[in-house]
Amino acid sequence: MRIFLAVLGRPHLWPTALRQARRLAPSGWWRRAPFLPVPTTEYVAMRATIQYGDAKHSLKSQDLLKYLAWCKSESRKSEGHKSEGSWRS
Repeated sequence: MRIFLAVLGRPHLWPTALRQARRLAPSGWWRRAPFLPVPTTEYVAMRATIQYGDAKHSLKSQDLLKYLAWCKSESRKSEGHKSEGSWRS
């Protein structure tokens, strides 16, 4: 809940948060409890192990906000490349 509230208080990150939720949600998420587009427990455990060194470590709100800000800036960079007609388009 604290993570949701942290994102809720930053409207400039809402589109990025929704985009990342869509990207990380497993296919058919609406058929399985909790019926929300959240990443699998395996994915969350893997990311926690990579970031904190412990699969059971809970995500910190500030870390999620930094991640979303990074995703937003990377998205802007790639959009800039596409409009310039780079080889990535």
